[in-house]
Formats: sequence, structure tokens, C-alpha cells
Amino acid sequence: MKVTFIGGARTVTGSKTLLESNGYRILIDCGQFQGVKALRELNWEPLPILPSTIDCVLLTHGHLDHCGWLPRLVSQGFDGKIYCTSPTKDIAKLILLDSAKIQEEEAQKANEGKYSKHEVAEPLYDVAQAERVFPLFTVVKENKKVALEAEISAVFSNAGHILGASSISLHAEGKTLVFSGDIGREDDVLMFPPKKPIEADYVFLESTYGNRIHPEEDVKSLLEKYISTTISGGGNVVIPSFAVERAQTLMYLLWQLKEEGRLPHVPYIIDTPMGISVLEVFQRNQSWHKLPLKDCIEMSKMFDKITDYQETIEAIYDKRPKVIIAASGMVTGGRVLSYLERYIGLSQTLVILVGYQAEGTRGRQLLEGASDIKMRGKYFPVHAKIVEIEGLSAHGDQEDLVHWLSDLKKAPQKVFIVHGENEPAKALQEQIEARYSYECIIPVIGQTFEI
Repeated sequence: MKVTFIGGARTVTGSKTLLESNGYRILIDCGQFQGVKALRELNWEPLPILPSTIDCVLLTHGHLDHCGWLPRLVSQGFDGKIYCTSPTKDIAKLILLDSAKIQEEEAQKANEGKYSKHEVAEPLYDVAQAERVFPLFTVVKENKKVALEAEISAVFSNAGHILGASSISLHAEGKTLVFSGDIGREDDVLMFPPKKPIEADYVFLESTYGNRIHPEEDVKSLLEKYISTTISGGGNVVIPSFAVERAQTLMYLLWQLKEEGRLPHVPYIIDTPMGISVLEVFQRNQSWHKLPLKDCIEMSKMFDKITDYQETIEAIYDKRPKVIIAASGMVTGGRVLSYLERYIGLSQTLVILVGYQAEGTRGRQLLEGASDIKMRGKYFPVHAKIVEIEGLSAHGDQEDLVHWLSDLKKAPQKVFIVHGENEPAKALQEQIEARYSYECIIPVIGQTFEI
């Protein structure tokens, strides 16, 4: 048996891990690379093996960095089953369609504006290619053994993080391999705590926040302070948000503040068609989250929900101060760019970053104090105030990740530290070795191990 790290190694994007056992090939996650150009260009590269030779895909959850390369995989010949939970199926379909539409739109704009370095800009995949993925989704139940092949099985267990997110225990050749996926927080606003593994010969553990401890901060009070101060100064609040879980968490917290009389009376806009659709997924999957159905319905009434791009334009030129939640969370594309093109150069504007900002993304540039950012081929000066609320992250921090290993009955043979940049991965390795004396390895993309 051997494992090859095709993506998600020393980076937080492009998660793809290939497991080969007795001629059977399993791909755990099939994510899209985001961030710096060198990583994004990997999306155009072929896999080290033919997609047609992969027997199945196991999908931990529906975020783009875990599912966003599936259309390429299918278009290049993969026709096996894609195993995932029911909420992950729903969310992945939304995310892949949204991603395809954004890529089509951006390719069209690049061609019209002639700012692409290529003679003709093309999307990584289009809507038709995204839709060809959908018939391959095969829904699994939480905590139920799924037979993949005669002597290989898998069990999906709740990982917190976002709706439907799972860790996967894979049983093959008498060994148990546990793939963490993205681990949520013990005290998340909407998600239940992640389920910890009990047995594992090999662990593949994410390390997104492997070097950080989330601050003990009153998120609601911070939102109240930032919004009230900005609105009273006649400015707009722009919150780039991941459409899945983060947007719903923000809506819930803002609704609570409104019910408590702690927010100014201005328009509150949710401009992410996918985020609006995810609300329906929340309502259909009550067992996967803490949000009561009644609250889910009530909080939705507070927001002006924008789905049509013409409504986006009208909102942008509405002179009233307002609060806008718009995708994408790392400012890599989507509707939030249209708002920032208008507002990033105004000193009255406040941009609140509420999630992990990967290396090379506009969100990371803003966080690090960039004086200007490039959007759609043009540079825009940054005069807006940029703040971060780290307490809204859906990722577990270093303590959460170390604690996730605490129920293991015996030491695993190896812990592979994945899905993290170099510093977080190294810091997590040191903590795990100090706490448990487990052998940890930080693989690089393309590396193969016999196990």
C-alpha cells in the first residue's frame, strides 16, 4: 500500500491524496489550488496518474479547495463514484456551479478587457463540465461502514467545520488510515464539535491554524463596535465571506445583535446567491448543526438577499450606509470584488476579514497592509480600514488540532501533517511530538510513501 500527496501538502489548497492498495486507487479529496500564481497554475497540470485509473473519490467536505478540481478529473476520464455525506453533496454542487460561472465570467471579462496574458482566456472548467460531476455523487451515512471494494471500507464521521464535513477512517490491508479533512472548533457557533478518532495506524491531519491559538474575543461585541462606528461615520461595511457556514454564522450573529437592539437601522445585504442557497441546505439538514429551524427562518428576514447581478450594481450605487456580506471569503473572486472596486479607495469604508486568508490571495494582501490591490486587470488604492475577526474562523486552532488526537488508544505509526503552510505545519508537528511523542512527517507535493 502506498500514498502519494498530489496537493494540500505545505499549502492549504488543492487537497488531493492518492491511496493505492492491491491495484485499487482511491483519491481522498480533489481540491482546486488557490492563492499564489505558482499554485493556481497547478490546476492546469495533469495528475501524475490517469484519472480514468482512479476507482473512487472520497470527499471530506464541499469547500472549493477540497472539491474544486472534480470537473477537471471527470473531463479527463474519471467515471467512478464520489462518496460523500448528503450535505456535502448539496454544497459541492452549489460550489462547483458557482465556481464554473465565476470562471466563465472572468474569462469573458478578461477577453473583453484584453488583460489576460493569454491570447484567449479560458475558464478552468465551465458549467457543463461541472454538471457532469453530479451523477457520480454517492451519498453515505454518518458513522456507517461503506464497502468500497472487497477488502477496503470507509467510515465518515462528523468533523464540524462546515455542514456535512467529515473525517474519514479508511480500512485496508488490516490497517486504519484516518484522514481528518478540515477540523472544526470545539465551541463553534453553528457546528457540533468534531468527533475524535479512537483507532488509527496512520493519521493525515490538517494544519491550517497549526501555529495559532484563536483569541478569546467577544465576536458579537466586535461586530457591534465595528459596524456602529463605521455607519455613524457615513461609511459602508464590507464583509468578504465564505458562502458556506461563515455567511450563515454572520447572519445569525447579526440577527441576534439586531434582536438585542445593538445594531444601527441600515440595510443589511447578503449578496452571495450560493450563500442564500446554503440556507436551504441548513433547513434540510437539521441533525448536522445547532441552529433551530425557527431561528434560521427568522434571521433570513433581516437581510436583503441579492441574487441578480443588476441588484448588486444598484446596491453598490445606493448612497445609504450599509452592511454587505458578499463572497468570496479570501477575496479571490465573486461579487465582493464589485463592491471593493467601488469602496476600497474610500477611507470611510471598513472591510472585515472573517476567515483564513491563504498565501497569495487578495485577502492576505489586505491583511498584511497592501497599499493597493489588483482586481480584474486594474490596480485600486487601499484607503479603507481593514480589520480581522479571527474568532469567526471555522477551523480549529492548534489546541483543537492537538486535542483531536487525544482519544487514540495507541500511538499511530505516523502522523502526516497536511493542508497547511510551512510554519503552521512545523509548529503543529512540534506540539504533537512534544505532547504525544508521535512520529510526524510533513510531506511535499509529489511525495510518495510506502505504508
